[in-house]
Amino acid sequence: MHVLVTADTLGGVWTYTRELVSGLVRRGVDVTLVSFGEVPEPRQLAWMEGLRRLSYRATGFKLEWMQDSADDIAASSDYLLGVIREVQPDVLHLNQFCYGALDVDLPKLVVAHSDVVSWWVAVHGEGPPPAPWIDWYRDTVQRGLDGATMVLAPSRWMLSQIEEHYGPMPESAVIHNGRSPQLFNPHAAKQNTILTVGRLWDPAKQVMLLAERNYGWPVVIAGGTEHPDQAYRSAPRQVVCAGTLEFTGRQTPEQLLSLFAGASIYVATSRYEPFGLAPLEAALSRCALVANDIPSLREVWGEAACYFRSNDAEGLRATIAALQTDRHKLRHYAELAYQRARRHFSADNMVDEYISLYLSLVTVGSVAA
Repeated sequence: MHVLVTADTLGGVWTYTRELVSGLVRRGVDVTLVSFGEVPEPRQLAWMEGLRRLSYRATGFKLEWMQDSADDIAASSDYLLGVIREVQPDVLHLNQFCYGALDVDLPKLVVAHSDVVSWWVAVHGEGPPPAPWIDWYRDTVQRGLDGATMVLAPSRWMLSQIEEHYGPMPESAVIHNGRSPQLFNPHAAKQNTILTVGRLWDPAKQVMLLAERNYGWPVVIAGGTEHPDQAYRSAPRQVVCAGTLEFTGRQTPEQLLSLFAGASIYVATSRYEPFGLAPLEAALSRCALVANDIPSLREVWGEAACYFRSNDAEGLRATIAALQTDRHKLRHYAELAYQRARRHFSADNMVDEYISLYLSLVTVGSVAA
């Protein structure tokens, strides 16, 4: 079987793609990977070494959620059609909405990792105001969803958001994201450190919620400070912090592994989180999880996390304090998160589910032909 996978290189989708593609190739699947957004740095491609069944094409075309991207989407669609004609895949695994509209007689699986409209509602409490760009974006996403053979999401909550804003999906499913447990260190000595990972420029991550109280322990915030789309960039904010706060900036995967290994508590501050790879990585590193009380995080982590009142800094402080003053409780929740992550959200589970889905789509297509 030959699968063509599209990805972007700017966030968690690239990590997801690494796990997916590596697992597919190890199971004997041929993969053509096409990336959009920024052309990756060499260090971002090291994982591809030795994957003989993988063919990779890097491009710098803009992504559909970027301003003034219509011309790039049209050009990248033409480019992708050329690649499809060349490599003749059996299935298209599309991690952007827009390519679901490609006019090809192949199964098209579109994965909804996130969406501007649902993001806007989570951050602002209402839909985005009318504007030419958002009208174009909505239409582009709708055409991609309408053209998909099947629509997937990494959580039931995310799938419900797509259906709320774009209508019911005739064929849809949920496949949770996964990570490889062996990549993480759950046995390192823990420090009295609180960690979160998130883009400082993204209000949906609201990582600065951690700056509003003093926790007595150092707080580390890891994440990019500059929006990848120049149209959204603005002057840096002045940060006023109540406690000891360290900004590490954007980290390499190796640096993140070290931060996860040493932290006792990981805080998932997001008000919009379709799944959340960083909390999963923290759980696989045996961090106790403190999570914003939003439906998607409840869905993913169940009773394996401690929740604070939604978007509330004082609730966050109190929840963290309860763990700081009770070491048994701290270790208990770290173990709960670790075991849930290994049981439900491994990369092997994710890859197995995708392969089963690919095979069902190819079989249906063959019968229909």
